[in-house]
Amino acid sequence: MVEAMEIQKGYKQTAVGVIPSDWDAKPLGAVLKVRHGKSQKEVADTNGEYPILASGGVIGKANKYLYNKPSVLIGRKGTIDKPQFMTKPFWSVDTLFYTEVFENYSPEFLYYNFLLIDWYAYNEASGVPSLNAKTIEQIPIPLPPTKAEQTAIATALNDADALITQLEKLIAKKRAIKQGAMQELLKPKDEWEVKKLGDVFNFKQGVQCPVEKQFYTYQEGLRRFIRIIDLTQQDEIPRFILDPGSSHHVLKDDLFMVRYGTPGLLGYGFEGVIANNLFRLIPMKKINSYFFYFLLFFKNTDIIRISSSTTMAALNFTALRELELSYPTDLKTQTHIAQILSDMDAEIEALENKLNKYKMIKQGMMQNLLTGRIRLV
Repeated sequence: MVEAMEIQKGYKQTAVGVIPSDWDAKPLGAVLKVRHGKSQKEVADTNGEYPILASGGVIGKANKYLYNKPSVLIGRKGTIDKPQFMTKPFWSVDTLFYTEVFENYSPEFLYYNFLLIDWYAYNEASGVPSLNAKTIEQIPIPLPPTKAEQTAIATALNDADALITQLEKLIAKKRAIKQGAMQELLKPKDEWEVKKLGDVFNFKQGVQCPVEKQFYTYQEGLRRFIRIIDLTQQDEIPRFILDPGSSHHVLKDDLFMVRYGTPGLLGYGFEGVIANNLFRLIPMKKINSYFFYFLLFFKNTDIIRISSSTTMAALNFTALRELELSYPTDLKTQTHIAQILSDMDAEIEALENKLNKYKMIKQGMMQNLLTGRIRLV
């Protein structure tokens, strides 16, 4: 027999979990009314004053508003897990619910509650995800006894959101600065040499992807197996395989590229063995591989243009070898440019790590503040 978990003094067990004794667990229908949006055809106007909202966000402007008070919105069909919050007048289309929040309840507090709800648990369609207004109004949420406490919680979370937004804007600014630096540093110069890619690198394709049972967790003597997903998802769990031999090894200073699926995607800084839909670029002379990582990233549009249009996009090695590059032959210049861009990447990465930390802190704040584990009033 499993013993019931002891509840801390001053708290109680409810349908939404353990909350303070003076809080209530109420259905959303007790604090707001879910309303249907309407077709925007009659009000759509490019010169309109009010935003037209759909489940994915703003889709246009309207010359009339449907609602002009603070409101929490949630998708009726399509994107059903992205709540929105509006304080200004808006028009909502028929795939997006809006809400009329009753007096004595904080709309912004309710919005943060919406962010914690697993909306797909309430999906009522087997095809396109859909929600029902009555179902939404039956979902229970924890509620502080006063609007003042609701507002205090919402204000704290809004402050966290403001920090996150500020950091996102700074990251966007730094990325734009880096893009401008790449344009300036990597554009052809009169003193640079023009060579075909095939005169600078040899290409060597990766190894056949092992069957699932041939993958391992890390052990001594195994090699990391590098796939496209390892380039696109930083949190992907590494896979390891038996060592196929040193001729297939990729070292941290080796440059490689995706050939099939997402041609032109570059890899650098990895150590292991690449899959056969990737290929290694082996320098034919002494170069700074990191400089060429940035240069080929800069030339990505040209690389994609020469990919064959079969059932699956693929790079044609013959065409790729003919791709012309303009670059400084001086290794010192290559290294200097690579260092400048690398420092910018490091700064952006540090800011992104900080952003992820802020988002985790905010998530923890939501879990604690919206359940009363931490009280602000």
